[in-house]
Amino acid sequence: MTELTPNAPAKLRFLGLNLNGGVLGGHMLTFYLACYMAIMLATFVPQTQPFLLAEVLKLDPWRQGVVSGNLNFWGEIVIIVTVGLWGSLSDRVGRRAVTAMGFALIAAGIFMYGFARDIPGLLIGRVIYSAGIAAVSTMLITLMADYVKNPSRGKATGYLGIMNGLGAMTAALFLLKLPAIFKSGGMNAEEAAFATYATMAAITFAVGVVMFFCLRAGREQGSANKTPMLRQLREGIAEGRRPIIALAYTSSFVARGNLAVVGTFFTLWASVYGTQELGLTSAEAIKKGGGILAISYMASLLSAPLFGIMSDRMNRVSALAVSLLVGAVGYGSTYWLDDPFSVPTIISLILIGMAEVGCIITSGVLIAEQAPDRLRGSVVGVFTLTGAVGILVASVVGGYLFDHWLKTGPFVFFGLISAFVLVWAVFLRGRPAGSCAAMATTANR
Repeated sequence: MTELTPNAPAKLRFLGLNLNGGVLGGHMLTFYLACYMAIMLATFVPQTQPFLLAEVLKLDPWRQGVVSGNLNFWGEIVIIVTVGLWGSLSDRVGRRAVTAMGFALIAAGIFMYGFARDIPGLLIGRVIYSAGIAAVSTMLITLMADYVKNPSRGKATGYLGIMNGLGAMTAALFLLKLPAIFKSGGMNAEEAAFATYATMAAITFAVGVVMFFCLRAGREQGSANKTPMLRQLREGIAEGRRPIIALAYTSSFVARGNLAVVGTFFTLWASVYGTQELGLTSAEAIKKGGGILAISYMASLLSAPLFGIMSDRMNRVSALAVSLLVGAVGYGSTYWLDDPFSVPTIISLILIGMAEVGCIITSGVLIAEQAPDRLRGSVVGVFTLTGAVGILVASVVGGYLFDHWLKTGPFVFFGLISAFVLVWAVFLRGRPAGSCAAMATTANR
């Protein structure tokens, strides 16, 4: 990599990316470490939660779905409320300070989980943790724009996706085994819980320290004329009157809801089935389920480039329809499953993993194509908001269905939603995209 000279800034590159002035290779390595840790921590807490509910809080299995859904719900409310605040704060105190603060809050929330012995204690930990997740997630998007020149952001996002996949696999293959490892060392359930969460809290706090010292120092120049949030919301909702934009908003609901369903309810299903049918402890069942989840995340990792290429080479609505079809089949097929560790379940989870990443990529490309330049911020803001609503619905409805219908109820529910949106996408596939100049890409058909 070429270094800056005192007189004239050189063209900076990192792994084929064109970087903005003052951004060095060390800054990019730290950024990608943040990407890796963020997804690892975002999956670690909901996926180890069933161990706490079953073996520490000793909740009846019929209550665990609703409790898990409610914890997700309030965590997502915190994210929605605080995301804008973190962005504004980063303009005043700098990106690295907010990123470090986010990891420190995540560490504090995880540490609280280790102490929690009742549902209010878990809720306090989840609120603190979610505020930190909101800070880090906001900063990852912002740092991408700060560090990488626009022509390289597609490739930079691809690297981000790889780090996300590796982080999720690390959680599934290694971190979910921690409670069982500590119990096999002679600890009881409460001691194993404390050791698990205290260990991860220490690691997370250390990463926050690295962020503070290794990300680029200073503050970015913010826009002097920022659109008020309520006005952005009104403008974005108004754009939803265009059918393709409305389809993209709905697909964001599906994409983010998919993530919530798998992250929250698969390990819960594994925990309940393992303890009730196989005579395992919750820690052992979650450890066993982690290996299955890793296969799903591997499918996401390997299929991401395929969906990216598909989004560039075919009509964007058609590409979205393909990902929705995979999701409808993958999620819908769980209706006939009752064993989370069976071969048919693994096949369904492979399709689900592909659908997760496919829907995220294809819906993101579609909204980027369709959003008018003048209203891009407003449209992307509502796109993000509908994704958050997807997580809320997945958490609450999924929790109820898990406890009162089928253990795969949350999966079946999102399979039906994917099928509905698929029909809508096929219907819109043959219609003109609209008047925006950016829609000229329909020539790809």
